[in-house]
Amino acid sequence: MSMPFYVAPEQFMKDKADFARKNIGRGRPLVATVYADGILICAENTSKTLHKVSEIYDRIAFAGVGRYNEFDQLRRSGVQYADIKGFQFSREDVDARALANLYAQHIGNIFTHEMKPLEVEILVAEVGIEAAGDQIFHILYDGSVVDEDRFSVLGGEADAITSRMATVFESGWSLSDALKATSDALGGPDKVLAVPDLEVAVLERSESRRSFRRVEDDETAALLGLSPSALSSSEASASAGPGAGGELAEPGDLPSPDPGSSSDSSHPGSPSDSGSPSDPSDSGSPSDPSDSSEPESGATSA
Repeated sequence: MSMPFYVAPEQFMKDKADFARKNIGRGRPLVATVYADGILICAENTSKTLHKVSEIYDRIAFAGVGRYNEFDQLRRSGVQYADIKGFQFSREDVDARALANLYAQHIGNIFTHEMKPLEVEILVAEVGIEAAGDQIFHILYDGSVVDEDRFSVLGGEADAITSRMATVFESGWSLSDALKATSDALGGPDKVLAVPDLEVAVLERSESRRSFRRVEDDETAALLGLSPSALSSSEASASAGPGAGGELAEPGDLPSPDPGSSSDSSHPGSPSDSGSPSDPSDSGSPSDPSDSSEPESGATSA
């Protein structure tokens, strides 16, 4: 009789954690930080339809990185939970802490009991009537919850971005200063993110019931201190394709030639014309949904 295949529990959990971290790390990063009048959430996202940042309830926002279809399903579940609880009890009973605990239980159960964990990290933020009431919760792929009081970083290069944010963070800074700092932290010393590459939203501290607001490109450019001409030129460069406008293309934007084909002749349907699938975390071209981890038009992951 053959012996059953055995894997130590410690090794099994380590393999799942490594799998989730690797795929989440391929995703474009996201930063949430408090500022004088609320909470700012800024993400690197070239898609205008597949949003990483969304509204959950009156004063609560949701953000996610990793596989788009997985964290968008979590977002929809959170909206339904908040709506039902607010209807059955009171709108004031819906808070970010309870929602974060619910997410942590669900994600933790999947990580423990399922073969494949969720390839996502999510953030739940709530703006308070006063600055002391602001809450930011970072939920990891294994269900761990981290309560942040200044800023939180999700996605690829999280350690490097966290270090940059810790250097420049100022308590009570303005929206403009916070946006400039988060944009610089996301891009790093060797990369300047264009306005169309940013998805920006805020939870504004006000007397109105709903606090969530998306910041459009024109306002983003004004907050960053860019002129309208600079915004239009960056949009033109983005529409021209990867590597246009004198900028170096990302490695994932360049098609890989077929080793078996010659450089001067190829069939229109051969891989040498279409290029090998690129890394979805660096390129905007459609790729295999099983490998993708960033929002792209026509793709199911982000």
